[in-house]
Amino acid sequence: MNWWGKLLGGGFGFLIGGPIGALLGAVLGHNFDNGLKRLQLEEDDAESLKPGAQQRVQAAFFTATFATMGHISKADGKVTPDEIKVAESVMLQMQLSAEQRKVAIDLFHQGKEPDYDLKAVVEQFRIECRRRTNLMQMFIEIQLHAVYADGKSHPAEEKVLQDVCDYLKYPKFMLRQMEILVRAGRASPGGANQGGANRGSSGRSSAGVDKTSGLSLADAYQLLGVDTKAQQPEVKRAYRKLMSQHHPDKLVAKGLPPEMIKIATEKTQHIKAAYELVKEAKGW
Repeated sequence: MNWWGKLLGGGFGFLIGGPIGALLGAVLGHNFDNGLKRLQLEEDDAESLKPGAQQRVQAAFFTATFATMGHISKADGKVTPDEIKVAESVMLQMQLSAEQRKVAIDLFHQGKEPDYDLKAVVEQFRIECRRRTNLMQMFIEIQLHAVYADGKSHPAEEKVLQDVCDYLKYPKFMLRQMEILVRAGRASPGGANQGGANRGSSGRSSAGVDKTSGLSLADAYQLLGVDTKAQQPEVKRAYRKLMSQHHPDKLVAKGLPPEMIKIATEKTQHIKAAYELVKEAKGW
């Protein structure tokens, strides 16, 4: 059984309240309630009651991810087939069973409701994560995929995403970096946009776009967080820092469920592509 099976199977070893606990309770019903009652009677579960405990973090990540995806998808007034496809893709990458998918879908639908308290859910997710900024990055990335599900962003969806970043206290420059990573993933072969245009048979197109990631040179500089005048040591430091932040093993160690490694690995590939683009342009 994967981690999500442990979360959703009714055998709870943690207690989580607040708006996230309410969302989980609404979709898991009787088993969830029984789990909470059992835990309230057990003194040896004290560690799992604290914000930051790994099971609580993963439960918060799962719940906030799908509910907020639903909220963003409905922000422009309707949920499109492309947005549903993105949500299903995330479920597939999480390796959810049919029962687990049902829970995720129910959370997605709850997020679409007018009374969904985005601020409360996201702020509780931030509290549960504590200083796990890498998990917040993964959360933002998934929401960006929802924003760009139909190939372009809608102002209403962008507004919700910015609100999410404000609640998470997520810096704007990091949102921009993540946005570039998401667009690169959608433009690369096998991505949602199937590779884009103007690419040759080699790794670079005539327009200076990386074939495997869809990154332009301008994107590469922004992703690395350096300007065009940056020297080799500065560029290398920026590259190594980003790689460290997005390394799949570190994400798992900080609470990301192992089933999400595939998503994290793709990001490191795009970061490498950005570094290679800059090196090529600089002649290093």
